[in-house]
Amino acid sequence: MSKPHSQPTPEEIKEKQDLEDALEEGLEETFPGSDPVNVTQPAPSRQDGHVKRSS
Repeated sequence: MSKPHSQPTPEEIKEKQDLEDALEEGLEETFPGSDPVNVTQPAPSRQDGHVKRSS
């Protein structure tokens, strides 16, 4: 059986709002941008062979 859906607590509401605010700030700081924000490091290309990267 599943539990009945309960209302979010004030702490959950605040946490969600804080995350929304952080996302909005990040979007505003990168606007206008032609490319979306990249959260991962791309794999090195052949031309990057001379670049030393830490694992």
